[in-house]
Amino acid sequence: LSGAQRQWVSLARALVNDPAIVWADEPPGNLESENERLIMDLLTQLNKDNNQTFVIVTHSDYVGGRTNRIIQMKDGEVV
Repeated sequence: LSGAQRQWVSLARALVNDPAIVWADEPPGNLESENERLIMDLLTQLNKDNNQTFVIVTHSDYVGGRTNRIIQMKDGEVV
């Protein structure tokens, strides 16, 4: 599988049991912008429709901008 395909499989495995909370470390990381948009569309739709919570760690301004709340850390502390 390609790197993008592995990321989609990983995301599918995390979502298959309809968890209340999903912890995701750079879910669309290293993907082209179209797949990044598709993943964020999926996560925001699941949040809206299923009331699922997604805790996303990211360095991407785009991904952060698609969330409802941002908590920033610096030097291991919440700022």
